Amino acid sequence: MVDRQNRVGSKFGGGGVSSAQHSERERKERLRELALETIDLAKDPYLMRNHLGTYECKLCLTLHTNEANYLSHTQGKKHQAGLARRAAMEARLARQRGETDVSMPLQSAAAASKAQARVKIGRPGYEVSKSRDPETDARCLTFELHFPELDDPRNRQPRHRFMSAYEQRVETPPDGNYQYLLVACDPYETVGFKIPNEAIDRGEGRFVTNWDVDAKVFTLTLHFVDDDKRSKKRSRED
Repeated sequence: MVDRQNRVGSKFGGGGVSSAQHSERERKERLRELALETIDLAKDPYLMRNHLGTYECKLCLTLHTNEANYLSHTQGKKHQAGLARRAAMEARLARQRGETDVSMPLQSAAAASKAQARVKIGRPGYEVSKSRDPETDARCLTFELHFPELDDPRNRQPRHRFMSAYEQRVETPPDGNYQYLLVACDPYETVGFKIPNEAIDRGEGRFVTNWDVDAKVFTLTLHFVDDDKRSKKRSRED
C-alpha cells in the first residue's frame, strides 16, 4: 500500500493527493495483479528468459528486467497489436487451408483422433537394382517398392524426396559422401536409401517415377551425371 498520510505538505491523518508518479505506479501494480490472475507465464509462448536473467518478448522483440515488467508490457498497445496481427495471420492461413477452427490450424479434432488411431503397418517390400546406361555408360539405380495393403491407391500414392547426410539423425557422424532417398506412403513406414552424394541427371528420360495403381508398385529410376559431363562442366567453369 502507498503511504498517503506522511507525504510532504499533507496534513497528519489525512489522505493527501496522490502524485502522478504514484498514480502511475499504482496503475501498473493493478495491471500486474490482474494479469497474474488471467495469464499463466509458464504457458506464455512469447516469454523467454535469456542467459542474462532478463526476459524477452519474442512477439515484439523487447527486453524486460522482470516478470512484472513483462506483464505490464503484455497489457500495452504494442503487444496487443502484435497479438491481433498474429491472430489475423493464423485466420488467413486457416482459410487458405479450408479450415474453420482457428484454434487448431493443423487439423480438426476428428482428423486428429483418426490420425492417432491409425497404425503403421510396417515397411513396404522393395527391390534395388544397379545398371549402366548403354549409350553414356552412366550409372543407374532403380527402386521398386510394393504397397499391397494400401486401401485407396488411386487417391493416395507414394511421395519421395532427397535428404542430405546432415539432415538425418540415424548415422553419426554424418558422412558427406552420401545422401538419402526417402519414400513415404501412409500408413506404411517411411523408408530411406543411402546413395552416393553425386549430381543426379534431371534430363528427359533420365529421372523417371511411375505409380502402378493396379499392382500398387512404385518405381523410381535415376541416373547419375556421367564423368564426361562433369569434366566438361568443370572445364567450362574454369
